Amino acid sequence: MAATVKNYRCIFCSHLTRSSKTFVQSSRTFTTSSRSLATAVAPPSATNSPSDKPRIKPTTFADRLNAGPSLSEFITEGNGAASSPYSLQTAYVGPAGKKKEITRLPSWLKTPIPDSSSYKKIKKDLRGLNLHTVCEEARCPNISDCWGGSSKSAATATIMLMGDTCTRGCRFCSVKTSKAPEPLDPHEPENTAEALSRWGLGYVVLTSVDRDDLADGGARHFAETVMKIKQKAPNMLVECLTGDYAGDLEMVRLVATSGLDVYAHNVETVEALTPQVRDRRATFRQSLKVLDSAKKAKDGLITKTSLMLGLGESEEQVWEALRELRAINVDVVTFGQYMRPTKRHMPVQEYVTPNVFEMWRQRALDMGFLYCASGPLVRSSYKAGEAFIENVLKKRRAGRSETITADLAGKESPSLQT
Repeated sequence: MAATVKNYRCIFCSHLTRSSKTFVQSSRTFTTSSRSLATAVAPPSATNSPSDKPRIKPTTFADRLNAGPSLSEFITEGNGAASSPYSLQTAYVGPAGKKKEITRLPSWLKTPIPDSSSYKKIKKDLRGLNLHTVCEEARCPNISDCWGGSSKSAATATIMLMGDTCTRGCRFCSVKTSKAPEPLDPHEPENTAEALSRWGLGYVVLTSVDRDDLADGGARHFAETVMKIKQKAPNMLVECLTGDYAGDLEMVRLVATSGLDVYAHNVETVEALTPQVRDRRATFRQSLKVLDSAKKAKDGLITKTSLMLGLGESEEQVWEALRELRAINVDVVTFGQYMRPTKRHMPVQEYVTPNVFEMWRQRALDMGFLYCASGPLVRSSYKAGEAFIENVLKKRRAGRSETITADLAGKESPSLQT
């Protein structure tokens, strides 16, 4: 039997937000057998099938990972023999359709990011003393090694004099260039000497930018700095890495006789590549004259130079360069890998392996060089090389003092006999 239910208007529901707040009275007839609860779920419509699930946004990273190399590609095929430790890896870079093949940086040229406490302290000290270093300006890869020692006294930093802007533009160097750098700081020699004497180093390297805008190329400024250092710290060993002073050998002799212990000037590369690598005002022959004049200016002075490999030089050209250097009695030579500072500089022609660097080290020693530091990360101001030179100089000083003592004893012996 059907029942009739009447609906009425609710006068207490004015707060509801329905579009129509009145219920029209109507008569609805339904059977009690088919009556359902208010919470009953409506049957699914034909359009909402169980197979229609919401789509998940694809993950680009997962797609790249799945499309990348598999484990089998990292495992050597065949007999399982490992590839050469010095084999070079290549990669394709660039947008689609314009990719080009490049050679990845070899593993033996990768160095840790400097973040030690000693490195941070040294950097803070240098900024506080207003000193520039070639370690930072030339982006040396050994900075974490040289500055990251256990103490500041064991650290090696190459101080750069006469500002941080060079008047020359060599194609391998990342130091800033300008035709008109800032004037020299007249207090720099005194301030540098005071800072280094407080620092307590046993061996210091001084270098400078080229200053062709100055009449003497900055030679007198350089010599004054060395003399100030020797006045404040007589036992400190000083190495000077100088420019060529535009071929003015009188200025070379001025610096060589200023009291330094090691005179360094870099030929940088073989003679055939010098016009492409160095500034047009620098020549291989001019550099040889600088080293020869420094050697002749002071007896017992150690002379030193450096060559970069990987610029496209041939083996015979390197041989010839070594013979030329040995002919003018250069004592120390270093070999290092050329590493391109930025894309604006010369590209690397070859990544020379450590085995080849070791070969040139042995050849240099066989030719009679006092010392040779040779390796991919070796630079002209190299910590291990400076430690060796420091040891040699100390032995020379000790030998000289022993000779003086023996001479004095020989002079006093006749008076003792009478």
